[in-house]
Amino acid sequence: MTIMNLKKVFLTLILMSFISITFGQRTIVPLPKCKNGFIVIAHRGSHLVKPENSIAAMEEAIELGVDYVEIDLRTTRDGHLVLMHNETVDGTTNGKGRIQDLTLDEVQKLSLNVKDGKQYRVPGFIEALKTCKNRINIYLDFKAANVLKAYQEIQAAGMQKQVLVYINKTDDYKSWRALAPQLPLMSGLPKSIKTKEELAAVLQQMPLEATDNIPNPMLVEAMRENGLSIFLDVQMANEDPIKWKAAMDKGIQGLQTDHPAALIQYLKTNQLRNGLKVSGL
Repeated sequence: MTIMNLKKVFLTLILMSFISITFGQRTIVPLPKCKNGFIVIAHRGSHLVKPENSIAAMEEAIELGVDYVEIDLRTTRDGHLVLMHNETVDGTTNGKGRIQDLTLDEVQKLSLNVKDGKQYRVPGFIEALKTCKNRINIYLDFKAANVLKAYQEIQAAGMQKQVLVYINKTDDYKSWRALAPQLPLMSGLPKSIKTKEELAAVLQQMPLEATDNIPNPMLVEAMRENGLSIFLDVQMANEDPIKWKAAMDKGIQGLQTDHPAALIQYLKTNQLRNGLKVSGL
């Protein structure tokens, strides 16, 4: 073995040792790359005027410079993936009924309820992927859909490195890990966690790359040491700088918001768009 090869082996061993110490033997899947240090996630797209989960709301989020657009995925009766937060189309469209009871054709004939007087329809997942590719990352809230089909559509779109999947069910977690081990996963942590040891035990059983809650304020450092990014939810009608600062003071890496334009302006004004000093990830 040459001296150069010996050096490469030595550096590899050092790197492996560092990773195992820092992340407690867990294999951490990289999150999608972002050009900004502090992450802004547009909840259901930028939907103050445009309909939530619409292509228009995604386009507006892209124009604002948002890092991730959060979208919700469900399956129609005939097996197609569409974007809809609620189980039913009641309230967000001019129709009624559960997504799982409607065909794709029936869903796409509906009009989304709007504030700007224009007409929008319920988008399919494929359309959303094409809209976001190389423009914005996707925070995929996996509501009730087929894991294999969703992953196949992500693959077909070449979006494997631009999607973070939010898991709501244990079975979905197992399926995503088995089918797409290279995709980063996110979920809430049990509120019962009180110690570093309990946190490590949970992550050993269900490795995650990101979470949207902090079970105990004393665990933030341990969460970072375990490779977890923390993206807290602040989405609400009365969001303001006081609420944003309170969340950011906890030492997090990003926020999910209903007011992306205002949040981005706040971050820029306070020179925080490139990340907090405590972020660490």
